[in-house]
Parts: sequence; C-alpha cells; structure tokens
Amino acid sequence: MTALNIRLGIDVGGTFTHAVALDATSLEVLGYSKVPTTHKSDNGVAQGVIDSLKQLIGELNISTDNISFIAHSTTQATNALLEGDVAIVGILGMGSGPTAWLAAKETKLGNIALGEGYFLKTHHHFIDTSNDFDREKVIRAFKDLQDSGAQSFVISEAFSVDNSQNEDFALSIAKGLGLLATTASTISKLYGLRTRTRTAALNAAMIPKMLETANLTEKAVREAGIQAPLMIMRSDGGVMDIKAMRERPILTMLSGPAAGVAAATMFLRISDGIFLEVGGTSTDISAIKNGRARLRYAEIGGHRLHMRTIDVRTIGVAGGSLARGKNKQVTYLGPRSAHIAGLRYAVFTDNLSDGVVKLIAPKENDPADYIVLGAHNNSENVAITTTCAANYLNLVPNNDPASGDKTSVEIAFKALGKYLQREPNECAKDYLDLGANACWPIVNDFIKAQKLDKATLTLYGGGGGAAAIVPYAAQKWKIRFELAQRADVISAIGVALALVQDSIERQIVKPTQEDILKLRQQVYLSVQQMGADPASIQVYVEIDSQTNIVRATASGSTSMIDAHATGSKRSAEEVLKTVALSMRLPNDEIGVCLGTEFFTVYRAIEKKRRKFWQRENKALRVVDAKGIIRYQTQSAEAVLTDKNMVGVALEETINRLSSWGDAGKMVPNIILLAGPKIIDLSGLMDAHQLISIAHAELESYPGEEQIVILSNRN
Repeated sequence: MTALNIRLGIDVGGTFTHAVALDATSLEVLGYSKVPTTHKSDNGVAQGVIDSLKQLIGELNISTDNISFIAHSTTQATNALLEGDVAIVGILGMGSGPTAWLAAKETKLGNIALGEGYFLKTHHHFIDTSNDFDREKVIRAFKDLQDSGAQSFVISEAFSVDNSQNEDFALSIAKGLGLLATTASTISKLYGLRTRTRTAALNAAMIPKMLETANLTEKAVREAGIQAPLMIMRSDGGVMDIKAMRERPILTMLSGPAAGVAAATMFLRISDGIFLEVGGTSTDISAIKNGRARLRYAEIGGHRLHMRTIDVRTIGVAGGSLARGKNKQVTYLGPRSAHIAGLRYAVFTDNLSDGVVKLIAPKENDPADYIVLGAHNNSENVAITTTCAANYLNLVPNNDPASGDKTSVEIAFKALGKYLQREPNECAKDYLDLGANACWPIVNDFIKAQKLDKATLTLYGGGGGAAAIVPYAAQKWKIRFELAQRADVISAIGVALALVQDSIERQIVKPTQEDILKLRQQVYLSVQQMGADPASIQVYVEIDSQTNIVRATASGSTSMIDAHATGSKRSAEEVLKTVALSMRLPNDEIGVCLGTEFFTVYRAIEKKRRKFWQRENKALRVVDAKGIIRYQTQSAEAVLTDKNMVGVALEETINRLSSWGDAGKMVPNIILLAGPKIIDLSGLMDAHQLISIAHAELESYPGEEQIVILSNRN
C-alpha cells in the first residue's frame, strides 16, 4: 500500500459492518471489508468495528503511520433506545425564588416512553437554591437518588442557560463522588426547562453503555498502532472526537443514516437532490439543498428534544422486500425482507430449478400472505424480491451490487405470472410500483419543504439495493436519477469523509452583531479543539426570527489536503455536459459567467424568446476546480469583487435586492465564494449582521483575494 494519506471509515449497519480505506488525495477506494454486525457479542457492536478494522488493515497491508483519519458510525445509541437498554437516571432539579415550585414540576419527568413498550426510568430530587445551597445538601441529594436505584445523573436548573454556576458546582461534586453525570446546560443552551431536562436525561441514560463501547473501540484502535484521532459519526452528518462523544452520546442517535447523507454531500458532491439509501430491509430518504442536508429536531416517545438531526425518513421497503398477495393479486410490499426471513433471493440463486409460488408466514406472528417460490420437492423456499423484479425488467446495470442471475429471475417471474394469471413483466412492475408508491409521499414532501424544482431535480441512489428501487421510481415520477459509485459501501465512505462538526444554539431576543460573533467564535473553537484545521473551518449562522434561536454550525477537515480532495479533474467538455444536463438545456445555451482560481460560474445564455410569455432564464451553476457542481439555483445574480471592496458590493447588492413584507425588510440570500470555500450567509436576516459575519469569515484573506457574491431574493 503506497498511499501516504489514508482515511478509514467504518459503518455499523443492522446486518453488516463495513470498513473502507480511501486515498484522501484522490478519493480512490483502496479497499473495503465486511463482517457481520456483532449485536450480541460480549463487546457489543464494538467487536464488529474491531474485526472489520483488523481485516481491512491486514488485507491491504496498510502502514498505520499513513492513516490520517479514522471514524465510525454506531448503532449503539439507537439500539439502546429501541430495546430499552438504558441506565436508570437520577435527576437533580434546582430552582429558586417564587418559581421554584414550577422548576420542581418541570424537572420531574417520571418514566419517559421510548417506544415499543420500553421506558426510561427516572428518579427525582429537587433543591431550592434560594437558601442554604451547599455541598452537603448536594451530596445528600445524590445519595438519595442512588438509594432509589439511579445509575447515571442529570443536573438541571431553571435558567441555567444564562448562568450555569450552580449546575457546574453540583457536577464537580458528582464527579468527586465518582458518578456518571452531566448538566442540562451542557447538552442544550435553549430555554424550555422540561425539554432541556428530558434531552439531558436521555443523554445520561446512554452514557454507561456508550462509554463501554467507546473505550473498547479506542483501545483496539490504539493497539493496532493507529495514532490518528478517533472520530464518531454524529446525527447531523458530521463527526466529533471520542472525548465529546463520552459527554454527549445522544448526538450519535441517528449516526447510521447520517453516514449515508455525509457520503451524498462529501463523496457524491450533491448540491441539490433527494438521496435514497436502499438496503435490504429499509430505505432511508433525505433531502439536500445547496450542499446541506435538511435538519429537524429529534423526537422520542412523541416528545421533542433539544437536539437536531438530519431529517431522514425510513420506510420498510428496500431491495430485499417480499411482496404479499391476496385473491391472486400483489397487494402490499414488505415490511418483511428476505434477509430477516432467512431466505435466498431468487436472483442470487444459481441454477434455480422450476418451482411453484405459494404464500407463507416468514416469521412467527407474520401474516401468512408473503409470496415465495417453493421448490417442487419443498426442500427450500426462495424469495422473490424487488431486486429480482428490477433485474427481470433489466433496470440493474451490469456489475452493480444488485445485479444477479437473469435466468433465475426469469424462472421466478414465469412461475409468479402463472400463479397470478398475468404476464411476468406486469408482475415485476407490480412489485416496483408498490416500492415507488411507498417512497413517493416522503420524496414529494421533501420537494415541497425544500422548494426543490422537480424539472431539474435528481434522485441519487446509494446502498446495495439502490438499483432495485431508484431507476424504476425515477422513470415513474419522470425525474432524473443517478446511482452512486460504490453504492454498497457508500455509508462507510461517508464516515471516512465526514467533517468535524459542532453546533451551538441559543435563544436571544434581537441578537446584536456582538452576540452573533461571540457564538460564531465559540463553535469555531469547539471544532478546532476536536482537531479541525483552522484554515478549513467554515461557520454557518442562521437566525430563526419566530423562535429567537440563533444557531451557529462549524465544520472543518482534519487537514487541508483532505478538505479539498475531490477526486480526478474533469475535462471542460465533461463539465459543460454535466452543467447542461443539470440545467436541462443544450450545450450551446450555456456559458461561463465569471470565475476564480477555485470556482467557475456557469449561466444560461438568453436566446431569442419563442413565446412572448417566456421569461429570461437566470439558472446558475457553480463548479469547483475538479468539475463538480457545488451550488445550483434557478435564479441568482453573480458579482465578482475582492476582499477590499466586498463590504461595498454587499451593501449595494442587499439594498438593490431587498424586499418588504409583513415581517419587515427581507434581505436577499447571499452566498460568497472565497478561495476554496463556499460561505453560506443565507441564514441571516439583517443586513448589518450579514456584512459583519462576511467580514469575520474573510478576515484571513488578503485584500486582493477575488470574492464572488451570489444573491437571490427570498
């Protein structure tokens, strides 16, 4: 192995744990390994992480000195919640003055529903800090909670987001007693005592199990001789160091699905689109706009948490889904899959003999209406899946992970056609229609919520079963699609490429420029301390005027080499073809608007209008130095300036494009292209704040540095 800068990513899936090694400079996949996920091992899922890592390093003969980055996703937090495998939490509530009674009520949570009949048990002790708040009182409180059965602890005080002194004091005592404890203000800086306490309680409930996994994994990594920082996938698509995970394990709650989305933005370089990661049993669907995944607040037991995760919707339809039948018709798809049923796919069965279709109950308590192909000698049933249907209809490319034996699927669908008294190809379409119909409500919801243009939208398929669902669905919906390279290990690639990330949010009424810059600096330092190269760090600030939430999110790579690695460079002809396909225009109707060393801006060229009602086409695409579309919009202006004049240019642009509405003055969405960075200022609603943040972002650039201002009206 000759690569000198290797990034390792390990994705823990429900069935398999994949590890992948990438050359950080070229993004070439050097190799990958696959082992069963070890849910029931003494070491839990950590054993699968260890096994896949050892297998990958051994097979590729990787020198550990050349590994610059290692990260893994984890299902531990999600599984703990789904299975109720959590610690009993002791809550030390605190408050003072006339509202102390309310603080006592809001911090007393009782049992928190986790779903499927599981609950998180909590015990409560309250201290009125108005009088005699001392060390002995706190020690007695923790002793009472321990006697009640508490195993980990939360300290939550009213208004601690403004002053955490009492929480910090109690935490120091807890640590002195050797207790596993956290404060609510550490987990969230938002108001809402009950929600903040609930979020912290769930975090505390995961700490014992997550600490065990983290320690085992870190030990194995170090014993393997890897000195690179060990990172863990977060639910928002970034990674954090293992120290941060020990304090806030709740941030890994949707770590697995987030890995696929990280691949969509970092490896596939999707700027706008819908990403469907199709496995064997389920499909994860997410939306990406301007290179960012849609985020939402997480919920547990129907209650919102103060924690943002990637908005990933999961449905029980995928490449291995079995269909169900009634009255000689295919009526439903899933949720049972061939893997869970313990059946081979017909398309992956060599030398399949003729058989007859029958209906079975794959697992105990399943309805007895799942369609399978039974051998004449009744020795083994074989699954007829969506992957089989896609292969039968020739929708699966050669060498795709979902490609299989065409003769076997012909036998299967000939038997199914005979059973249903229909043409075999119509039976295959029934399967895929049901799969597409299950996905469409979520896809359509994302299109509306993100205001994506269906005319230029692309569906991106990842996961080993992508070809079973995405091509047919795209044809049915008349939407362009692409299947990801290395689709079967796309999540592990996402883990390997994910950026170090953190987010801080506060509720501030009428935030000042000083407030925003202070928050920006805090989150900048947070990711820098976790190992992000300062030159690679980008901060996105957004202000929600309805909730008064100011949110700053920082992300950066562990090295600048990694930050700008985007694979091999495309030719000018290839780039023009890609841009034309994205805009749905002929090549001769697209031209270069302006460019810098790192970016080229393409614009639709206005042709003579064929109809008087046709509007001017203002479509715009930003392409990076490697020929990847990094930003796209159907209507925007582009201005080239430099750092010295950027303030003047921004002020002129804002004044010209601002509009007035019921909420007052609305400034345009602004994106800056500065050096290799895309600086998104669209979350800011005030002109002075926007210009102030722009100057802060550009502070390190020389005065003559070329800056592109992209703008469009809200």
